[in-house]
Amino acid sequence: MQITGEMLIGRADVRGSAGTLEAFDPTRGERLAPAFGAGTVQDVERACELAREAFDPFRTLPLERRAQFLEAVAQAILDLGDALIERAHAETGLPVARLRGERGRTVGQLRLFARVVRDGHFLDATVDPAQPAREPMPRSDLRLAKIGLGPVAVFGASNFPLAFSVAGGDTASAFAAGCPVVVKAHSAHLGTSELVARAVRSAVQQLDLPEGVFSLLVGERAVGEALVAHPAIAAVGFTGSRTGGLALQRIAQARAVPIPVYAEMSSINPVYLLPEALAARTDAIARGFVDSLTMGVGQFCTNPGLVLAMSGASLERFCAVATEALGAKAAGTMLTPGIHRAYDTGVARLSGESEVTLLAKGQTGGACQGQAALFRTTAAAFLATPALHDEVFGPASVIIACDTVDEMIAITERLEGQLTATLQLDAGDTAIARRLLPGLERRAGRILANGFPTGVEVCHAMVHGGPFPATSNAMFTSVGASAIDRFLRPVCYQDLPDTLLPDALKEGNPLGLWRLRDGVRSQA
Repeated sequence: MQITGEMLIGRADVRGSAGTLEAFDPTRGERLAPAFGAGTVQDVERACELAREAFDPFRTLPLERRAQFLEAVAQAILDLGDALIERAHAETGLPVARLRGERGRTVGQLRLFARVVRDGHFLDATVDPAQPAREPMPRSDLRLAKIGLGPVAVFGASNFPLAFSVAGGDTASAFAAGCPVVVKAHSAHLGTSELVARAVRSAVQQLDLPEGVFSLLVGERAVGEALVAHPAIAAVGFTGSRTGGLALQRIAQARAVPIPVYAEMSSINPVYLLPEALAARTDAIARGFVDSLTMGVGQFCTNPGLVLAMSGASLERFCAVATEALGAKAAGTMLTPGIHRAYDTGVARLSGESEVTLLAKGQTGGACQGQAALFRTTAAAFLATPALHDEVFGPASVIIACDTVDEMIAITERLEGQLTATLQLDAGDTAIARRLLPGLERRAGRILANGFPTGVEVCHAMVHGGPFPATSNAMFTSVGASAIDRFLRPVCYQDLPDTLLPDALKEGNPLGLWRLRDGVRSQA
């Protein structure tokens, strides 16, 4: 499939007229053809109006057809074959094996949401039948089901060109909710975005859906701002920096009708090395930590950027093993020159803190390559230095030596919201873990034991979210089956004739759903 440098607005291929953008190969340091035409506010208007027109026809489709659409998108992405992987590799520097795995995750997400749509549980179908003889007052017939919010704006993420981009989790869950999607492609992987967008559009055409179900926009900051501000857009999905997420949130809240922005933004993902576990498994934990820290050149939102442990011989051994392991790690190509510059700036800032010691650096590399870095400080210094709490996006982490469990708890209470928190613990650490858990539950969306936070399973129980600034709304997840809840709202139908009710609420239950009827879960 040829990459043309055009936007896909409904059925039309549109060449943007507001200048040009080019993708960049961070490994070779070269710009990649073709040049993409940047969109205008008028292009945003067209895409959003098409999405508005498509919303009611799309959301009222039979659930089976909606599920078939998600599966058709998954298959169309697979049908792109090696061309997709090769372009994504050129635009990101990510290894081919990693990209193949990410494609599998992307396809898996789409197929998961097809199953979610088919089983219908996401509708929360609830029936409270009329009680005309109830005293002292009768009860009306009341029935609840969820519907889609409306068209959703999705912003592609830099670090996941497939799984958090054009047809990633935000798009898949929005489609599953019955919401059309307008995607703004990330400028770092324009060709990858066009290829995937063409796959999505082919599925729209295959299922004979309204053209406005999907559009792809390309452009500068003004395009993204206009997209969020457009009155047809009902919600926003974003993965990126805190600065970017908050900027979109301000636009969304300043609208005449404010809308939710589901932004995943910033997390340092603390790892707690509890005493018994650290003493028993020092070397294994140290090597596992370094592998997690440097995976993907540290360009994961779940990267372990902070380690807390009790001072003593076990911590000294951990630092020694981690230092040796990190020193052997080769530098890796980072996604963009901008991300590389920001990483180097963050490492330099940590190096310049008077109470912070540089323990180790990985091997040096060339242009756009990130060199891993490991630092150490004290609990007192961390508590007194707010700058140490900031995320450094890349393979850098800070070890905090604590003198007491109370210090460890005090640091926990000062942490911002996190996507994850990890406990390395053995049976003898249970009492300490029990003291830490309440604070971690208040601050993290996912709490792990005896693992490392990098890697997110796409399943029903996953939570990839957390209190601010990990995300803009701690009530929701951007990964897993319940990600669909972001793009739904409940509607109650009171005394409507059965013929006017959605199929999920009809008296005969034609969809065969499990429903809550008079407070009892059944298929009645």
